[in-house]
This record gives sequence, structure tokens and C-alpha cells, in this order.
Amino acid sequence: MNSTLSAGDSRSSIVAALLVFAAIAGVLLFLNRAMAQKQEAKPTEQQTAANSGDAELRNRLTKEQYYVTKQNGTEPPFRNEYWDNHKPGIYVDRISGEPLFSSLDKFESGTGWPSFTKPLAKEHVVEKTDRSMGMARTEVRSRDGDAHLGHLFDDGPAPTRMRYCMNSASLRFVPVEKLQEEGYGQYLALFESKK
Repeated sequence: MNSTLSAGDSRSSIVAALLVFAAIAGVLLFLNRAMAQKQEAKPTEQQTAANSGDAELRNRLTKEQYYVTKQNGTEPPFRNEYWDNHKPGIYVDRISGEPLFSSLDKFESGTGWPSFTKPLAKEHVVEKTDRSMGMARTEVRSRDGDAHLGHLFDDGPAPTRMRYCMNSASLRFVPVEKLQEEGYGQYLALFESKK
């Protein structure tokens, strides 16, 4: 009789322990879900800053400019602002204004996009490997604005053999006569020597 009671007591203890374990697991699951919902509902300071920056960009840029610069898009060839621009000046990042390319290094590539043999200031461009089309290409982005500019190819003219194939939507053209006024006076000397 003693062994029966102890087996029953043992079963009761196991059942009680399982019930306690299930209750604790339920409470932990509830707390975990509540914390996750609280984190989702209250964005961090960084998220808030990024969202406000993104909202400001969406207001400042056209849909196409936003698509190209922030969603790594590509504008249509031959139907963009600068593919056939032949005026002297520089091209700056549409978002940050950092100087990127010069009209002195622009050439007719026949692709329908503005193409350059080299950047105006190498330190303002970042090159990254892009595997988005099932092949490895070199993506070009602006350093400060982190805007998608276009891609780099090795089929350009001598002496560099490079073709920086850029999207007009990522660029803003500053003509020579406005360089000083817009804060790019240091690049005037480039054009003075070409007169």
C-alpha cells in the first residue's frame, strides 16, 4: 500500500510540475509577445531619424529621382535630362551636393545615359559589387549622399578605358557660370585652362 501511495504521489508531483512549467512557459510567451509589440510600436531614435530623412527626401525628389537614388533604379535611356548635355560645368550629387563629375570628362557613349571617363573627385564616389542582375557589376554610389548613381564599365575611351554610366536623376548639373555662386569655385580653374 505504501508503494501505491508513493507512485500516486509521484504521478501527482509530475503532473503538478508539468502544469507549473506550462504556466511559466505561457507567461514567458505572453511577455515576449508584449515586448515585441512594444518595440514595433515605438521606433528607435535612429528609425525615427531615418524615417524623417526619408520623408524629407521623398518630398524633395521627384518619384523617378527617389526611385533611382534610393531604390537603385535605372532611368530610361535617351529620355533623361543630361544624356546629351554639352554645356561646360560639373555634375553634383542630387542629394548631398558633393561634386562628382566634370563635363570635361563626359563623352558620347551611345548608350543614352550621361557617361564619364573618370570622377571629378574620386573620394566622393564609392564602388560596390552589384549582383542584382545575376552577374557581377560595379555599382557607383555617392559617398555622403549614399545615392545610387549608376555603374562602372571598362569599355570607355582611352586613356582610362572606364565608362561611368550614370543616371541623370542622381545628378544635378552646375554650369560654369554658376560654380562660384553655388560654392564650387575651386573647380573654375579646370575650365579656365580649357579656354
